[in-house]
Amino acid sequence: MEDRSRAAAEGAGAPTAEVTLVLRSTRVVTPEGTRAASVAVAGERIAAVLPYETEVPAGARLEDVGDHVVLPGLVDTHVHVNDPGRTEWEGFWTATRAAAAGGITTLIDMPLNSLPPTTTVANLRVKQDTARPKAHVDTGFWGGALPDNVGDLRPLHDAGVFGFKCFLSPSGVDEFPQLDQEQLAASLTEIAGFGGLMIVHAEDPHHLDSAPQKSSPHYADFLASRPRDAENTAIAHLIDQARRLGARVHVLHLSSSDALPLIAAARREGVRVTVETCPHFLTLTAEEVPDGATEFKCCPPIREAANQDALWDGLADGTIDAIVSDHSPSTADLKTPDFSTAWGGISSLQLGLPAIWTEARRRGRTLDDVARWMSTAPAALAGLDAKGAIEAGRDADFAVLAPEETFTVDPAALHHRNQVTAYAGRTLHGVVKSTWLRGVRIADQGAPAEPTGRLLTRTK
Repeated sequence: MEDRSRAAAEGAGAPTAEVTLVLRSTRVVTPEGTRAASVAVAGERIAAVLPYETEVPAGARLEDVGDHVVLPGLVDTHVHVNDPGRTEWEGFWTATRAAAAGGITTLIDMPLNSLPPTTTVANLRVKQDTARPKAHVDTGFWGGALPDNVGDLRPLHDAGVFGFKCFLSPSGVDEFPQLDQEQLAASLTEIAGFGGLMIVHAEDPHHLDSAPQKSSPHYADFLASRPRDAENTAIAHLIDQARRLGARVHVLHLSSSDALPLIAAARREGVRVTVETCPHFLTLTAEEVPDGATEFKCCPPIREAANQDALWDGLADGTIDAIVSDHSPSTADLKTPDFSTAWGGISSLQLGLPAIWTEARRRGRTLDDVARWMSTAPAALAGLDAKGAIEAGRDADFAVLAPEETFTVDPAALHHRNQVTAYAGRTLHGVVKSTWLRGVRIADQGAPAEPTGRLLTRTK
């Protein structure tokens, strides 16, 4: 992915030369591979990745985590925090506590489901003021692209949002209407003019309208209402627009593996398109969803096991860039047993790392792969060049994982405001032992510390 501008953190100071912390492990995941190492931290930044037996400098504190794996702190660029306005669904305090407990050190908040949505600079300031005292992890913001706010896009870009989200089909909330193709072109033209990024919920409304719709507790009926063709067509239209306008676009929460050849072909032509998928698409399957279990409902939907296999192939060959949560919670009462009316969203912020590692290890993938998909690639997408890797000069952000240990998901142990999860009762591999943000431990054995996260902005 192309390199973009650095991101600034409120209150961030220059790194000092004096080493203050050495984090040592027999397994440190670096860009060059996993190896035994001592990671020297000077203030808030990584000073060096040194041989394992390197002597600890005078005055530095040694944290030896033994055989636990030290990963770069995860970067989750797809989180619905819903704060302010729908804080009964989530909020910055609970979302960022869950993130810290799950090994996430940076998140970027989506512009909708909060009231107001992040569609003007004034609304961005409201959200920043709300988040500032509550953030346990570093937090940035996406802006929103609506039919009537093209004039707000450049001011939002200048104010530091990391890009702009739009929907090509109804969003589920009235205050965030979708774009039609003409409106999409107008927003893409504006955003391309200042070198910005458009991130897109890509489902075609015409295919959705023509799909069978029925009230039902049966997952098969819901799946039929969100066909693969809706995703495939919307992605094809998006690629056509990006090609024609020279715009940079990103496909959110890819569910349909049928779109992978189209995306790969567009890249070969030079179209600037990237794509993410989510833990639920990679670990859960349509065949296993019980009747009425709307904690499994999301849009686009969890599809069949064969589709999941193809998504993993897309990760392996590099067509899919990143794995992010699309954490989209609601209150329990909105998860009615009827799939047609239940709120669509899966809560997994705290569980993404072990969920993905459980399936990745079964498929023969490594923690190097997981770090690339869940830290390096999302950081690159957002231009967070101080995040995403354990190497000199980056922020000292780490997730310490016991990959061989297992646990059974107990919803009561989650820090999400509403403890509703599709992973309830599942046994997962990978226990997050601690999480570190800029050289400070922010979670220990699943217990978050007091908030020390900073607000991030894109800078030129």
